[in-house]
Amino acid sequence: MASLSTAKRLVVKIGSALLVDRATGDLRADWLRALAEDVAAAKGRGADVILVSSGSIALGRGALGLAGGTLPLEQSQAAAAVGQIRLARAYEEALAPHGLTTAQVLVTLEDTEDRRRYLNSRATLEQLLRLGTVPIVNENDTVATDEIRFGDNDRLAAQIAVTVGADVLVLLSDVDGFYSADPRSDPDARRYDWIERITPDIEAMAGDEGSGLSKGGMKTKLMAAKTATGAGCAMAITEGSALRPLTALAAGAPATWFAAQGDPQAARKRWIASMKPKGEITVDAGAARALAQGKSLLPAGVTDVSGRFGRGDPVTISGPDGVLGKGLARYPSDEAAAIRGRRSGDIEAILGYPGRAALVHRDDMAT
Repeated sequence: MASLSTAKRLVVKIGSALLVDRATGDLRADWLRALAEDVAAAKGRGADVILVSSGSIALGRGALGLAGGTLPLEQSQAAAAVGQIRLARAYEEALAPHGLTTAQVLVTLEDTEDRRRYLNSRATLEQLLRLGTVPIVNENDTVATDEIRFGDNDRLAAQIAVTVGADVLVLLSDVDGFYSADPRSDPDARRYDWIERITPDIEAMAGDEGSGLSKGGMKTKLMAAKTATGAGCAMAITEGSALRPLTALAAGAPATWFAAQGDPQAARKRWIASMKPKGEITVDAGAARALAQGKSLLPAGVTDVSGRFGRGDPVTISGPDGVLGKGLARYPSDEAAAIRGRRSGDIEAILGYPGRAALVHRDDMAT
């Protein structure tokens, strides 16, 4: 069974209704400080932690004195612009006493659907985690319109979990799990503690209603679960209003766990292997041996580049004895050809900018 105590990379989604008092529009500072203790504990045992947090619009509308109810798009974006500053500062102030540095990352649906933007987001998040920060991710509501929106942070959290190869995703919600029916209206509704696989019957049980400041209903949580578990990430839905909700979940608080279908790295490798290559990179025997040992492909080992491909496009990697695998190129074909056979330290002089050392990173390769 999935476990918070063994998670190496943890993504936690926090809904507006948990973070912001719906009656006053004020931040629930005590709750956030308690959550920071949970984050610090996870970091202390060596886990990477990313928080996907709603709350910018809720905080901004309070500061701007905007009335309750659904806001027009322009007012929502204005509220997000004001509230995002407050949200980032709140996380910084809550985590700083634990010696943790926060980072703000704002994304839209386009950033995950476009392969180049996806790779940029992934590279940034990976670097932030390597530097020991706690990234705070939110949808970029100040610029996002309907056609480029996730629409809810459940699905955003699942996509972030996939992007960084997380092994556990926790949705802190206003419900304590997935039920066979709406427990507010059906006294016979039962909570599932463990869902091995999301079947059509399970999907049929999901409702659409959210509550108050929260926009995500159970249907969106199931969509998040399908995304996350399909990429090898276990997911939990649990009620998060109590102080230190992650500690409570680890201690056995009511929740529904969705089983991961494999592991994140294997799922990513399958995804890359299924792509149709747009070009080919040929390497020498030394590079082929290095790839067999699990290393990244550096320009020095490349002998030929063929085809037309952009950054982030899939390419075939071939050696003296045939095809070695597939990978996602970190340079477009013209630049890859320009730096082939050269040392990584020469890249800036050749291309005019300090590029990435690897032509194809080992994490973006299926061999």
